[in-house]
Amino acid sequence: MAQFIVRRLLALIPVLIGVSLVVFFLIRMIPGDPVIVMLGERANAQDVARVRREMGFDRPIYIQYIEWMGRVLRGDLGKSIIGYTPVMDELKQRLPGTIEMVVLGMFIGIVLGVGIGIISAIKQNSWIDIGAMFAALIGVSMPIYWLALMLIYALAVNRKILPPSSRLDAELMVDVRTGFMLIDTLLMRDLKLFANAVWHLILPSVVLSTVIMPILARLTRSSMLEVMRQDYVRTARAKGLADHIVIIRHALKNALLPVVTVIGLQLGGLLGGAILTETIFSWPGMGLWTYRAILARDYPIVQGAVLVSATIYVFVNLLVDISYAYLDPRIRYR
Repeated sequence: MAQFIVRRLLALIPVLIGVSLVVFFLIRMIPGDPVIVMLGERANAQDVARVRREMGFDRPIYIQYIEWMGRVLRGDLGKSIIGYTPVMDELKQRLPGTIEMVVLGMFIGIVLGVGIGIISAIKQNSWIDIGAMFAALIGVSMPIYWLALMLIYALAVNRKILPPSSRLDAELMVDVRTGFMLIDTLLMRDLKLFANAVWHLILPSVVLSTVIMPILARLTRSSMLEVMRQDYVRTARAKGLADHIVIIRHALKNALLPVVTVIGLQLGGLLGGAILTETIFSWPGMGLWTYRAILARDYPIVQGAVLVSATIYVFVNLLVDISYAYLDPRIRYR
């Protein structure tokens, strides 16, 4: 197992280098000049040339990439072109908000998606199964931005049940220690602040969970139906085991392999959906930050945000591969 993990970690190096190359060169293909965005349309040519020289944009693009990668290897993602603040400092402030929303959204999506899939498989061809799969089909087809706007109007604007934006009420203050609002409020031992943070997190997390919930529901159903036809499940039933033991201990554990794989792959969809979700909910996370940086042609922020997202994605998929050995004893990594 240790050798497998080391090999996979070494294999991640060319993947991340490839991601860095793609994002570095593609962001420069977007029309617009970041120096003009920073100085304004009326800036004279001398000022534009001076700032471009100071920021290194007058050098060959491959030299710019080598210098940027050298800084990245030292833990320096550069400075924002617009705000001229260190990208790493801003990333530390905004990444916890995105992680909280993505983790809670993934939790909701996994619990509801897998649960609905199991129930649909048990109640195959019943009205419950048909209704659940029809709802899953609608969920797959529904644009996340449209659902977010409808829920904001229905639950935040019209009924005022849930807050429409921000991580905490404006009048409340938190002693920031980790950047994770839920953890910081618990460290303060203030249940009112914790409840308020959870209350603000519910609506964007529920919207984000719809990215994976319908997919997991349909996949879990099909995987469970296939496993429940296997001989070992029939043997377990013939031995007189209770239905819930057969389903959970024998069928579900073996049906989870493709589900776990899709969960790892869908993390990219969640990170992509976070950009839309954070933009609509004005959520102060990495997605909204990246979106504004793209509009402003702020190369260092876009490069740093994409590289960090890719790193999270590949490490989560490594954990998914490792989990196979625990879900299926027949799998051994040598």
